[in-house]
Amino acid sequence: MIKSSHILFFHFLLAFASVITGSTSASAGASYTANPDNYLARLKILEPGAYLRLLPGEYKNGLPIQYLHGIAQAPITISGPERGPRAVFVARPGHNTISIINSSYVAIRNLDLDGRHLPVDGVKCEGHANWAHHITLDGLRVLGHGNNQQTVGISTKCPAWGWIIRNNVIEGAGTGLYLGNSDGHAPFIAGLIEHNLVVNTLGYNLQIKHQQSRPLLPEMPDGRNATIIRHNVFSKANGGSSQKMARPNVLVGHWPLTGSGADDRYLVYGNFFYQNPHESLFQGEGNIALYNNLFVNHFGDAIRIQPHNDTARIISVFYNTVIASGSGITLSRREHDPAYPQLVTANMVFDRSRMRDTFLKGNLVGELNEASDFLSRPFAPLGEMNLAPAGGNVREHTEGNVHFDIYPDSDLDFDGDLHGRGGIGAYALDKVRPRWAPMLEIKPAPLAR
Repeated sequence: MIKSSHILFFHFLLAFASVITGSTSASAGASYTANPDNYLARLKILEPGAYLRLLPGEYKNGLPIQYLHGIAQAPITISGPERGPRAVFVARPGHNTISIINSSYVAIRNLDLDGRHLPVDGVKCEGHANWAHHITLDGLRVLGHGNNQQTVGISTKCPAWGWIIRNNVIEGAGTGLYLGNSDGHAPFIAGLIEHNLVVNTLGYNLQIKHQQSRPLLPEMPDGRNATIIRHNVFSKANGGSSQKMARPNVLVGHWPLTGSGADDRYLVYGNFFYQNPHESLFQGEGNIALYNNLFVNHFGDAIRIQPHNDTARIISVFYNTVIASGSGITLSRREHDPAYPQLVTANMVFDRSRMRDTFLKGNLVGELNEASDFLSRPFAPLGEMNLAPAGGNVREHTEGNVHFDIYPDSDLDFDGDLHGRGGIGAYALDKVRPRWAPMLEIKPAPLAR
């Protein structure tokens, strides 16, 4: 008993000493606290499982995430305060603020990035890096990155996979998120982009570039993967470029035409696309499933699926509610394209350019001014807008609609409620008032079922 007590007391002293020094053993996950004066030194010693807490303050020397490696079971976490005053990283001339090179399993949370209107990016996976995988960006506020259209809030310029981009606010950037390289040789693979608010960008809120043949890299996923874009708010109500510089809110490019990644797909669901005075709300090519989204554009087109660097391939567009002063849904292909499976059904579309007859079956289609006959408050201001079905005249348009069980969460409506058989549009037919009134804020997470 005496011997055991001494051993327990010895271990207690070790544990107490580790708390006093601000860390525990590396195997248990070291924990550190840092401030603007010493955080760069702390970065250099982070190992798998480490947690670096950054105190509130102004950080002037950037955040180099370079050659840092966590593991799946023990990622490295770097976080500012969850509430109260923030840790603010201010931009420097000639340096991207968060610079990522050859790092993996790193989570960066709860930081403010102040671009100071300099021509530098907020988060940049650098082009001279070989790769960066399993990076999580959560709870960042990216402001002041609107120096020009090529200044980006979050950018990847090397092969990147397994990224999670969640709960971030990007406001007034040149481009909100630019994932991949313009030549198609920096693929963005198997990403999850969810619950972000991206508003008032000059160019794209989000662009994922087309992809050429993928390099062979250790740990890069093969087989069939999906990049998921869900529960985001994308708006260009203010500040977008016009004429030749005009860009859609969101554009997704094609996957590799052959080899690894050719069967990958985009799953785009539960998003609120709002206003673009000069372009469409969504443009895409390749393999796309687009469902349970709200599209509102009082200035022009909503959805354009069309050739860009390749063509539209396997396409499913269903359970969307669309209001557009231009074309609601356009699906076009090149003249000699193969007959890819392409379905547009169970959507509610009100526009000034009626959908082609080939798309009428299974959709509720009307003129823009008819939206009030079928939706509760389609033209009310944000916070009061209600795009849920109104009256029994919607239900008669639902017979024969199909379910798309192969797609995740396709049985849930925009709010996360069960859609029900015979559904149409983004909301369940028995919806009276949506749980979340569409606004320019981070969309709340759906309630657990």
